[in-house]
Amino acid sequence: VQLQASGGGLVQAGGSLRLSCSASGRASSINGLGWFRQAPGKEREFVAGIRWTGGSTEYTDSVKGRFIISRDNAKNMVYLQMNSLKPEDTAVYYCAAKLFSGGSRWDYNYHYWGQGTLVTVSS
Repeated sequence: VQLQASGGGLVQAGGSLRLSCSASGRASSINGLGWFRQAPGKEREFVAGIRWTGGSTEYTDSVKGRFIISRDNAKNMVYLQMNSLKPEDTAVYYCAAKLFSGGSRWDYNYHYWGQGTLVTVSS
C-alpha cells in the first residue's frame, strides 16, 4: 500500500484546510486509516481515524468539533477537513493505513505511512 498526502499550506487562525490522502496498491487490504501530526520539537500524535469498512471515526480531544475525517472507498481516498484552525494545529500531518483492527490511536498499529504534508496556522 502506498499513501500520498496532500493539501497542506499556510492559513490564518480560524481558517480551514482539507487534507487528502490517496491509497494505491493493495488498498483492499486496509482495515483503517488515520491522520497523525508532528509539531516541531514534539512527538507524533494521533489526530483522527476511520474504519475503511463501516466508516466509524474517532478523534483526539483537541480537534473534536473542528476536524472531520471521511473516506471515499471507491476512490481509495481519505480526507481530513480542518476548520477553526489554531496556531497549535501547526504540524506536519501524516496519513497512515493499518491492516488489522488494533486501536486507531497508536501509531505502532499502522503499517504504511504517507510522506507528510505541512500545515502552518498563523496567528
